[in-house]
Amino acid sequence: MVFTDEDRVLIKNLFLLKGYGARRLLQEFPDKNWKENGIKALLKKIRKTGSVERQKGSGRPRSERTPENIDTVNDLVLSQEGAPKTHRTTRQIARDSGLSQSSVVRIIHKDLHLKCLKRRRAHELTEANRINRLTRAKQLLRKYPAHSVDFIWFSDEKIFTVATPKNTQNDRLYAASTSKKRDIERDRLLRTRPTFTPSVMVSVAVSKLGYTDLFFVQPGVKVDGKYYRDVLLSQQMLPLINEMSSGFFTFQQDGAPAHRARETVALLRQQTPDFIEPELWPPNSPDLNPVDYRIWGVLQERVYREPIRDVEELKQRLMSTWSHMKQGVIDEAIDQWRKRLLACVRAEGRHFEHLL
Repeated sequence: MVFTDEDRVLIKNLFLLKGYGARRLLQEFPDKNWKENGIKALLKKIRKTGSVERQKGSGRPRSERTPENIDTVNDLVLSQEGAPKTHRTTRQIARDSGLSQSSVVRIIHKDLHLKCLKRRRAHELTEANRINRLTRAKQLLRKYPAHSVDFIWFSDEKIFTVATPKNTQNDRLYAASTSKKRDIERDRLLRTRPTFTPSVMVSVAVSKLGYTDLFFVQPGVKVDGKYYRDVLLSQQMLPLINEMSSGFFTFQQDGAPAHRARETVALLRQQTPDFIEPELWPPNSPDLNPVDYRIWGVLQERVYREPIRDVEELKQRLMSTWSHMKQGVIDEAIDQWRKRLLACVRAEGRHFEHLL
C-alpha cells in the first residue's frame, strides 16, 4: 500500500496523540481507500522507529545500476561526437551490455535523466533546397501579411488506398507466457497486405472562406498538365473558389510538374486574381501547406476508423467524412501558416517541425 506524505503524517499524529488503531482510522477516513494491512504495517514502523520516513539504505540494493553500467549505457544510448546515428535502442543495449532491458530503461530515466523523443519523417533537403526554402519563406512573409492569409486558398492532391495505413511500431499481441509461437494461430501473428491495393486520388482546396468538394481523379488517368488544367482547375476547383470568394482570392499550389507547366501558369494568371507562382513556393515543403501538414492527417484518421471493403466504399467514406469536416479545423491549420514560415526562416530553411 502506497501512502502519500500527507497520509503518513496524518496517521502518525492520530496514532501518537489519540491512539487510533487501524480499524479506527478506516472508520474515520472511509474515502481514503486505505487498506487495513497497509495501515498496520505503517503503525508497526512507527512503534519501532518513531518515524514514517523511509530509512536510508532500505529497499532492494542496486545490482545492475552500478557506475560502470551507467557509463556503458550512456555510451550506447547517445550518438557519439562526430558520429551521428550511432545510438542503440534499449533492446540493443541490453543485448550488447548483458544487462536486462528493464535495468537499461531505469538507468536511462533515473540515472542519466534522459527522455525518449519520437523521430518524424521529413523530406530530404539539399543545400539548394534549403536556400530556396529560406529565400521564398521570407518572400511569402513579406508578400502575404497576416490579414491577407484569410483569402489564400491552399490546394493539394493525395492518394488514399482501400487498405488501411498501418503504424507497425506498436503492432503487437499478448499470449499466455507458456505459449509457443508455433502454437498461436497464424492470423493472430501475421498482418497481411495485398501486393496491390486499389486506391483513389483526390484533390481539394481550403481557406478561411470555406473549402471545396473532394474532387476524384478518374481511375487510370495520369494527372499531367492538360488534365490538371482542363479538369481539376477549369471544371472543378476554380469555379467553386470563385463563387465562394466573390472573385477575390489568392490561389496556392505546390511545385508538382503539372502545376508549374507554362500552360498551367498562363491559365492561373488569366483565371485568378492572384496566385503564388512556382518561383515563389518553397520546394520540398509539405510542412508549409496546411492541407499537407494538417488536413490530410485529420481526414485519414477519421476515414480509416473502420476497415474498408472496396474503392466505392472508400469514396463514400471520404465524401461523408469530408462533408462533416468543421471549418474550425481548417482555420486552425491556416493560422499556423505564417508561424511555420517564421519557423522555417529561424531554421535557415532547414526542417523545423521537430521544434514546434
